[in-house]
Amino acid sequence: MNIPKLKKVESKKKYHEIELSDEYSWIDQEDILEVLKDPNKLLPEVRDYIDKYNDITEDYFKDVKDLQKKIFKEIKSKIKLEDTSLKFKDKKYYYWTKTEKEGNYAKRIRQVIDESKSEEVFFDGDIEKARHKSDYFGVGTVAVSHCDNLMAYSLDLKGSEYYTIYLRDIFSEKLITEKIDDTSGSITFSLDDKYFFYSKLDEFHRPRKIFRHKIGSSPKNDELIFEEKSDAFTVGISLSSDEKFFFITTSDHNTSEQYYFDVNENKPKPKLIKKRKKGIIYSVNSWNGLFYCHTNENAEDFKIEKCNDLSKQNWEIYIAPKNETLIGGLIFLNNWIIRGEKSNALGKLFVKNNQTEIEEELNFTDEKVIVPSVSLIQRDRNTDLVYLSYSSPKTPNKTYLYNLKTKDKKLIKEQEIPSGHNPDDYIVERLECPSHDGRLVPITITRHKKTKIDGSANLLLYGYGSYGSSMNPDFSSTKFSLVDRDIIWVTAHIRGGMERGMKWWKEGKLLNKKNTFEDYIFVAKYLIEKKYSSKGKIIGMGGSAGGLLMGAVVNQSPEFFLGVIMAVPFVDSLTTNLDHSLPLTVGEFDEFGNAKDNEEHFKYIFSYAPYNNIKKMDYPHMLITTSLSDNRVLFDEPTKFTAKLRDFKTDNNLLLLKTEMSAGHGGKSGRDGAIEEIALDYAFALKISKKI
Repeated sequence: MNIPKLKKVESKKKYHEIELSDEYSWIDQEDILEVLKDPNKLLPEVRDYIDKYNDITEDYFKDVKDLQKKIFKEIKSKIKLEDTSLKFKDKKYYYWTKTEKEGNYAKRIRQVIDESKSEEVFFDGDIEKARHKSDYFGVGTVAVSHCDNLMAYSLDLKGSEYYTIYLRDIFSEKLITEKIDDTSGSITFSLDDKYFFYSKLDEFHRPRKIFRHKIGSSPKNDELIFEEKSDAFTVGISLSSDEKFFFITTSDHNTSEQYYFDVNENKPKPKLIKKRKKGIIYSVNSWNGLFYCHTNENAEDFKIEKCNDLSKQNWEIYIAPKNETLIGGLIFLNNWIIRGEKSNALGKLFVKNNQTEIEEELNFTDEKVIVPSVSLIQRDRNTDLVYLSYSSPKTPNKTYLYNLKTKDKKLIKEQEIPSGHNPDDYIVERLECPSHDGRLVPITITRHKKTKIDGSANLLLYGYGSYGSSMNPDFSSTKFSLVDRDIIWVTAHIRGGMERGMKWWKEGKLLNKKNTFEDYIFVAKYLIEKKYSSKGKIIGMGGSAGGLLMGAVVNQSPEFFLGVIMAVPFVDSLTTNLDHSLPLTVGEFDEFGNAKDNEEHFKYIFSYAPYNNIKKMDYPHMLITTSLSDNRVLFDEPTKFTAKLRDFKTDNNLLLLKTEMSAGHGGKSGRDGAIEEIALDYAFALKISKKI
């Protein structure tokens, strides 16, 4: 195998009197954000390296092409290709989506409520993709005006998350305004349909300005109604539940601030609700003459307060905080208020009767490890009916039409697995594993009932552990292509997420970040001790910040792993943290720290950053995937990581790098593109496990 080499250029920089050496730093182009828009600006030597490594990866999978095709067909056979969503009743129309056997993108459909006219497709993703003739096709927002005559939609045709907004007359299908480039993709119509609001990206790809666009006018005349001055904060705008106010939210991961203005204001003048306080997150909504505030102020895992006047703000407790139980937001109906909460990586739903003030938990299945959800059936809130859904790691999603008053439920949609699926063939377990400091880490295990628990099985250990993102134990039909082949699937609910509330997040970020890695390693040890697998038979898997996890643990404890799958991995985390011009860096100081301005942060990140901690030792098999237009984790991170790892590793195990040339952070676009990427990962897992 002719392994490509990147040239080495000596580069040494000093931070806090510590010398940082990086022979591949020349790859980090100063105009990297321009490369995301135009791949032709990529350095020729880097493109050559990427192309050659793509060829190597392609060559490696040649003998399992049939397996990849088989897995692709297998995964696709588990998806009901021709499917429709449940209908949502608006004022004049029912709205829903539909997928078809031959398409890759959803169609958005509507029909007048009295059914006097036939169904109409007002947005067809496959037709739009063909119209734009792009390899990548990402849909941001598709929003219909309140009068139902106009449709605004945003498209990303590179994968770089620079969205262009278009406005179309639904009936004539003609574009009625100039396109608006370089937006975040969000679109919110005014109630009179004379305007829509959107956020514009700055030179660093950060949405920090809210504009109001007058429909039919030139975007050059769009009115700036709000501008965030902090580089760390990004902005968005939304309509309140009672449709009386617009709320502008500006925030980073750890702190938020909100403004509001009346929907009828001719010249919107956003008014501050509460001044930002570091570490305090809040979100206000309005309903039935009251304002509700979801906040963690003096309530680590959140509480909900209410008041009747934002000018006075005499807040009183509506939902009290609970220790290590994450209190969620509210869904309003005329007679009911529904909310969620999460503890121990499990969600629950509660409903309160507005007349009696009695709150009850919504129980609609005997399964214990589930992901419940609720959604509205119509725009008019004068109803007792909602859609209640749940899934579990072994049970496909079931949706009921549920009467909150009578508690009657009717199964109206069940996720079909066309090739067949019997939940009784599988075992789901929820265990708790003590970490290095005694904290109990929840783990969710999904396995075939025939798989032996004697240490002989291979095991895929999935983890993430950042940004407070919880890994839900929901149903995914794709994972059974491994589970049915005797590979146990385990999700580790490690610190850095919010499976056990805000404290769980805080214990896995900033100067506690190593807890995330320790939790994952201790879960691996625990699974070996309990005979779910053995040392050297575990396959680690994680993407983005989960790729940071993979890079850190494989440097620390490679002996536990047979292989590691890293998708768009955040592996050169110190270099990225030091560059404040990159899209996400400044906004993530409260997640990872500020290495440039804080010596303690620098030393801590330096001590675990995957790229900086590669050692001369044996590493497991590794498949690393990235995308050229990814603005969240730039392609140069895994490219440099692969080059340096090749210099240091002392084994003959696989080190594969695959770069998608027309994709973004979420990988390739379209249904088939997503399945192809999963089939590649699974073929790798099965090949190194010798299960082909």
